[in-house]
Amino acid sequence: MIDHNLDFSGLLDISRDLEILSKAENTKVLRDGTRAGAEVLKAAVIERAPEQTGKLKRNVVVVTMRGRRNAIASGVHIRGVNPETGNSDNKMKASNRRNAFYWRFVELGTSNMPAHPFVRPAYDTHQEQAAQAAIARMNRAIDEVLAK
Repeated sequence: MIDHNLDFSGLLDISRDLEILSKAENTKVLRDGTRAGAEVLKAAVIERAPEQTGKLKRNVVVVTMRGRRNAIASGVHIRGVNPETGNSDNKMKASNRRNAFYWRFVELGTSNMPAHPFVRPAYDTHQEQAAQAAIARMNRAIDEVLAK
């Protein structure tokens, strides 16, 4: 079982500060904070990713999305999807340098290849650092907005 006990005590202060800010300023603060945490995880994934051609490491990116009720979420994404269908597409592997669809096979293994996890261990070992980076960046972003 994975232990998910993270220290989010700094979020209470951030929550009170966010009530003062406008909706646009809130969005900016949350986007900056979530991206800062995701950047920590991205660096850890790149560090642990196996490297033969370098294609896998080059395709690890941070993606920020707006969810329901204007929630902001950022995460680590490994490019490898056919934009037309939204599915993993192994037909593009030779011609498209932005498609590292095979990361799933490396991470989880196949019937012919053992698993070599690199995403999950990176998350497990750096989740606390990512949370602290997000909180620190949110505090800094709030201070920048309030200083205006």
